[in-house]
Amino acid sequence: MTTMRKAVTAAVLGAVVLASGARAQNSRSYWGYLQLDALKRCLADNTSGKDRKDLAKWIFLAMAAHPELKQYVSSNAATAMERNSRTVAALVTRLLTDACVNETRAAMKIETFKSLQLAFEELGELAIQELMADESVEEAIGLFVRYLDPALLERYLNPAGRDHSDGLRGANYGRRP
Repeated sequence: MTTMRKAVTAAVLGAVVLASGARAQNSRSYWGYLQLDALKRCLADNTSGKDRKDLAKWIFLAMAAHPELKQYVSSNAATAMERNSRTVAALVTRLLTDACVNETRAAMKIETFKSLQLAFEELGELAIQELMADESVEEAIGLFVRYLDPALLERYLNPAGRDHSDGLRGANYGRRP
């Protein structure tokens, strides 16, 4: 694998997998910020909902390869990962070499591959947010709330005994109204 391919792979994978919100701290100049912002906008504007779902699927399948998670995915996950990797490679290639080539070049002049990482991090966040907005995903994510101890949380999170009637006890997390 060439150095360029390794660097792009590391930037894209690192960005989308770390899309949990951890932001890199840096001393980017205003010009660098403008270039990076233009690249982020270009990536978002030049991806469809399907593109972002493919990216989110790739993230999911990559994480499912972890030994702790493998048991929860079907035996065809490796085949799906191979197929989806080709799709994501075509997407990244299109974005970096066609749709956003000028923005990519301008951003990379300022911070080289760090710009790609930050731009794809934001695209990964967008992809994950879109999936998480689905009602069934929100419901699944909220299932853990039924196992929380509201009295214990109330005691530690509200030691002053303030009335939060719309708070923990009144929350409708993971349940349909």
